[in-house]
Amino acid sequence: MTGKPTTSDEPVLLVIGGRVETVRKACELGLRVVNVQRPEEYRPEHADLVEAALLVDYTDWDVLRPLVTAAHEVYGFSGVATITEPGVVPVGRIAELLGLRGPSHLCARLMRDKEAMRAHLAGLPGAVAAAPVEGPDSLREFGERHGHPFVLKPVDAAASFGVRLVRGPEESADAWRDVERLRASTDHRFANYFPMTRFLMEEYLDGPEYSVESLSFDGRHVCLAVTEKATVGAFVETGHALPARLSDADETAVLACVTAFLDAVGLGHGPAHTEVKLTSRGPRVIESHARPGGDRIMELVDAAYGVDIEAYTVGWAAGALPALPARPEPRAAAATRFLTSAPGVVTGVEGVDEVRAHEGVFGVDVAVSVGDVIGPLEASWDRTGQILVAAPDTAAAVALAEQLAGKITVTTDPA
Repeated sequence: MTGKPTTSDEPVLLVIGGRVETVRKACELGLRVVNVQRPEEYRPEHADLVEAALLVDYTDWDVLRPLVTAAHEVYGFSGVATITEPGVVPVGRIAELLGLRGPSHLCARLMRDKEAMRAHLAGLPGAVAAAPVEGPDSLREFGERHGHPFVLKPVDAAASFGVRLVRGPEESADAWRDVERLRASTDHRFANYFPMTRFLMEEYLDGPEYSVESLSFDGRHVCLAVTEKATVGAFVETGHALPARLSDADETAVLACVTAFLDAVGLGHGPAHTEVKLTSRGPRVIESHARPGGDRIMELVDAAYGVDIEAYTVGWAAGALPALPARPEPRAAAATRFLTSAPGVVTGVEGVDEVRAHEGVFGVDVAVSVGDVIGPLEASWDRTGQILVAAPDTAAAVALAEQLAGKITVTTDPA
């Protein structure tokens, strides 16, 4: 354990993983913070803010449990929170162990393990047909039973990595080779967090995709925003915008679907990011996460609704913020578009300063520079940059984001 000595009676929040900004927002709410972080992700900025740090693999419960129990005896945690996907199950375990606000361990596991979630929802209205991959024959049998195309995905990954369509029986053998290749993969960006061991088959859901950003307070779910998606290919997201452009009837149906889902998995406290397809048979849940949405969706919600989900994630967990009484009204619209580039060695990046200077822009992030190598677009982390904008309405925000994304050029040499 490392950190500064305790000198205050202010509440102490245990933060699992996360970025420096999460800790900073907790401190701004008057909380003291103990941070559990992987050693390689701990930064000097963390040390300037936290009471103490536990530098361990927080996904290993056998290691984490005794350390957290001992730290609780010293600091007396008032809450536990995370904004990261690998931190969801540890938070559920700790909340249950110490009697703190947060998802139960079962709820956290259901929202982390896609196979467990589908099994839990089987038989309920809106259930989606799914089955684990048990061998090459199971791919053929699932297609025969539920039709093609169907979706093949890792049970416990994120960022659309490893997700593919199986369009017909002739693709079963190639899909099985993908499964075997990914199971042997140890070099992708989050290999330490997301080992590719189990895979799931799901019926294909038609229709446009949305996500619902929510906060739960003692089992009462406040749906903050419905976010519309843009994708490239079948699954990698290239943009988000909110408030989503939906009819009142469709929005009501989407929100009812998500609220019923959160009830079904038993989420009592904290954030959720729930992905939904508005199919020809009505809304269906794709998957959900007991954390805020990634891709800087938190910032889009703040720009459009004036609600800081990250602050509420830490503040509600430790009792530093009150429950929201109702869903907020939008005060603007916000959108983001991602930059994608041809694979190769980056030879130039142009237009960033011009875009950053635009009055409607509140965020620009270009993740590559000259000399970097860009691979094929297989997951969210293969995108090369992001632009965030605000505008009076969603159509204007989307148009502006797309226009400005076109002004940033990342050139590559495929050789």
